[in-house]
Amino acid sequence: MIIGTSVLVSAGQAQTVHFDDAKVGEAPAGWAATKTGSGTPKWTVEKDDSAPSKPNVLKQSGEATYPVCLKEDTSLKDGFVEVKFKPVAGKEDQAGGVIWRAKDADNYYIARAYALEDNVTIYHTIKGRRVSFKNTDTRVAPGVWHTLRVDFAGNKFTVTFDGKQVIEATNESFPDAGKVGVWTKADSVTLFDDFSYGGM
Repeated sequence: MIIGTSVLVSAGQAQTVHFDDAKVGEAPAGWAATKTGSGTPKWTVEKDDSAPSKPNVLKQSGEATYPVCLKEDTSLKDGFVEVKFKPVAGKEDQAGGVIWRAKDADNYYIARAYALEDNVTIYHTIKGRRVSFKNTDTRVAPGVWHTLRVDFAGNKFTVTFDGKQVIEATNESFPDAGKVGVWTKADSVTLFDDFSYGGM
């Protein structure tokens, strides 16, 4: 009974990962650095002078259909996920996103901000196939740190970009608890920092 209570308490508390204790040049321990689809993602912790919380960031610099990095010890049904991200480069794509209720690298929800088209979109990815269910035009400047957050409860989702609520949506695809993480697309070189999450 005591163990169950402590798990519930810890699940309700927000946690933040700054990547500052992680080994530079490698994927962070406890994260599944992977992809949806094909290609070769490259997820590494790197030093970056522009980091919101110095010295380190999580960097994706490879190329894949959708590079994905999931925090392995997470399981959230209702709560939030938030990250600071900076789109650095990419001819095909310059994007950053957050994932929630992930079953694996092929099944999850994702909200992403896209610098080349100035929009924010919410999707579900089922068996590796990504389908959008709401989109909004929003200025997403390249080379600048932004904050992307999703609050999720039941089938209701609220996406906030740089402190402004930009999307409210509903979807029934993944009702159960799952992992949280971060996401990019194609050749997008993106930096991530201050990854926060918590249950309700």
